[in-house]
Amino acid sequence: MSEKKIEIPAAIGVRDLATKMDASPIDIIKSLMANGVMASINQQIDFDSAAIVAADMGFEAVLERAQSEEVEAEGDVPLWRQVIADEDEAALVERPPVVTILGHVDHGKTTLLDAIRDTNVQAGEAGGITQHIGAYQVVKNDQLITFLDTPGHAAFTAMRARGAQGADIVILVVAADDGVMPQTKEAIAHAKAARVPIIVALNKIDKGNANPELVKKQLADNELVPDEWEGDTMVIPVSALNRDGIDDLLEAILLVADSMDIRANPDGDVVGTVIEAELDKARGVVATLLIQNGTLKVGDIVLAGGSYGRLRAMFDYRGNKVKQATPATPVSVMGLNDVPSAGQLFETVKAEKIARYRVKQYLEEQKQASISKKSMSLEDLFAAYQAGEAKELRLIIKADVQGSLDPIVGEMNKLGEGEISIKVLYAETGNIGENDITLATASNAIVIGFNVQADVTARRMAEREGISIRLYSIIYRIVEDVEKALKGMLEPVFAEKVIGKAEVLATFPISKVGKIAGCRVRSGSIRRNAMMRLKRGDDTLFEGEVSSLRHEKERVNEVREGFECGIGLKNFHDIEVGDILECYILEKEAID
Repeated sequence: MSEKKIEIPAAIGVRDLATKMDASPIDIIKSLMANGVMASINQQIDFDSAAIVAADMGFEAVLERAQSEEVEAEGDVPLWRQVIADEDEAALVERPPVVTILGHVDHGKTTLLDAIRDTNVQAGEAGGITQHIGAYQVVKNDQLITFLDTPGHAAFTAMRARGAQGADIVILVVAADDGVMPQTKEAIAHAKAARVPIIVALNKIDKGNANPELVKKQLADNELVPDEWEGDTMVIPVSALNRDGIDDLLEAILLVADSMDIRANPDGDVVGTVIEAELDKARGVVATLLIQNGTLKVGDIVLAGGSYGRLRAMFDYRGNKVKQATPATPVSVMGLNDVPSAGQLFETVKAEKIARYRVKQYLEEQKQASISKKSMSLEDLFAAYQAGEAKELRLIIKADVQGSLDPIVGEMNKLGEGEISIKVLYAETGNIGENDITLATASNAIVIGFNVQADVTARRMAEREGISIRLYSIIYRIVEDVEKALKGMLEPVFAEKVIGKAEVLATFPISKVGKIAGCRVRSGSIRRNAMMRLKRGDDTLFEGEVSSLRHEKERVNEVREGFECGIGLKNFHDIEVGDILECYILEKEAID
């Protein structure tokens, strides 16, 4: 026997759930207790708990669609902002900012992380950090700052591709003796696509060949105008090797964080991001979690994609055992049944049966998503824009030489001056690589190549992630295709076309139906599925649908000029002899 579907909101009272399923509230409470959830008849339970009870009673629960689409439309809204939007304003408190460090290879990212960590740790911790968990915290002016020790912008963007956004602020490390390099530009593109504030750490300022003014000009050319040049990007001179400027950098982080209103509810729903995870031979699955809302406790049941489990132990970044962790705190945990992916969102649930149910749902969704991804084409992506899901076309452009790249970007910017904007997330010379596909996946962008090739690994990744790569050898072909895409994305413009007119000769009251107009078609034709306008002199009294159209008592779809017919108007009965009925249709205007 197939299960009956019922719609359940995100939270529902036990009594209301019983009413929906025509069951006894006592049976609902018994089922909840059997699944480890204690609730009274007037208590609210979450959707997951309700879904488990519904399944026990032969129903399939479906989440009511309310306002979830609006959040998705934003696309790049940070996870923590989505979470606190549903929290009680009075319960929100400030939490530490979460920072990640990006930049070009050899510009000193690791040395800077070590300098920040060592400067802080030496102040109070004998023995320093004993356990690397991919994240740590430092104190500045009695305020905590959380640093993610991730391996660069590829991992940062991989997190975004999975729906997470672990970092609130990005520190972009640029060497004062080397300037803005290709990986620097990539890091800028990834941070800007995530809409995360950027602070520039101008490293190696102590070197004899350092040229900070030239680097600032290069930053300005890449839309990071220093604040001393009346821009909005803080550029902090540092020497990670000599430990100079570290305090200034930490001050800058706190200053930016203060302007962002970073808050969370320690007593709210527990949600966060998996920073990293591995299978340890001695301890089993060990995962580093960053809490973004609520307070995580030992004994909580954590659900992270296809992994779940009751937490047996938690450790802070020093390796000390802890019993709970508040927002923006990184902890290493044991107890999950499988290794979750880095960047996976996690939450807590009330019972293991709920977790198993959600894991089953997740795996089925992943299976369906992989099937649809394989069949996703560039045209499908344009169709999504056409459906009104976005008003911005995002592009990643790679070209063989700078002389080709500049005019292509210029043409794209010109095309984007209309109703729908074009955002070039990243434009650089060279072949299309994995990083380009990662950025496209996270940002829902399209990859365009001019006189370049896509690496084999990039092609495989694009196929796996459902990203179309378009390669061209003629610039105007790129412009043509993007122009067509924009026309497809524009909301269709409809023009009214009158197809017929009829005069009311008599009216007939019909019981349970209302008034029917006896008419003669004076010109054109009257159609059943068209729109109708009723005019009395110069006044329009009705515009709407035709409820019925008859010719000699027969239901018809169309009556032509010279014939008589009976016309009913939907929910309108103020019809008089002499009224004129105009029948019209809406036609989509062609775009030149």
